Amino acid sequence: MTLTYIISGFAVGTLVGLTGVGGGSLMTPLLTLLFGVSPAVAVGTDLAFASITKATGTFTHRLRGSVEWDVVRLLCYGALPAALVATLGLKYFGGINKEIGQIIRYSIACSVLLTVVALLFKGKMLAWLNQHPEKQLHGRKLAAATIISGAVLGLLVTISSIGAGAIGATLLVMLYPRMPAAHIAGTDIAYAVPLTAIAAIGHWWLGSINWELLGSLLLGSLPGITLGSMAAKAVPERILRGVLATTLTLVAAKLVL
Repeated sequence: MTLTYIISGFAVGTLVGLTGVGGGSLMTPLLTLLFGVSPAVAVGTDLAFASITKATGTFTHRLRGSVEWDVVRLLCYGALPAALVATLGLKYFGGINKEIGQIIRYSIACSVLLTVVALLFKGKMLAWLNQHPEKQLHGRKLAAATIISGAVLGLLVTISSIGAGAIGATLLVMLYPRMPAAHIAGTDIAYAVPLTAIAAIGHWWLGSINWELLGSLLLGSLPGITLGSMAAKAVPERILRGVLATTLTLVAAKLVL
């Protein structure tokens, strides 16, 4: 079983490094459905896994110059306080019921599919935006929208461990349509590091992290995300968008089924 965990960590880490997506969206369902880990432990362990894995990916993307740090900072302004509030809410209310959890999963699936559409039709979207510059957000409006997006992400990630990559990629594509795919991946990974770290500390406080499982996953994921991050900027934009779209489609299907 330990070898299976290591292989799973490598596969997910490679996808995260290459696209910025796939951590919580793939790992949490994998732990609960395939390995039979309880949902609470799966969420907590996955958040700890994501914080360490994405820190490694951020370092590699930084070396390759594919992180938009101004965008990372704005996302963190909203995400980090929201993560703290969500952690306190989980402690006070004792978690969320099954019905609310299902609504969250369906909402994430819809957002992920929107990302796929945006990626596949990015060229047409950019052409439309060039023809309608009044539809684009700039300056303070763009900054405010980014901060609000970060707050929504902070709540979702802390509650479900899902959304840092999938919805983060969606928002980056929508808010910053001219950002290259490699920079979407790097920026998406970078802002998620402090967010998942705070959320993981909260779940450690709640007692929902399996440290042995975490160690096995990290043995595979750290080389995987390093490899994926190094390849992200070398892979042609069209291929990278295809990989990202395919990954997101699988994520959405897994969330709904």
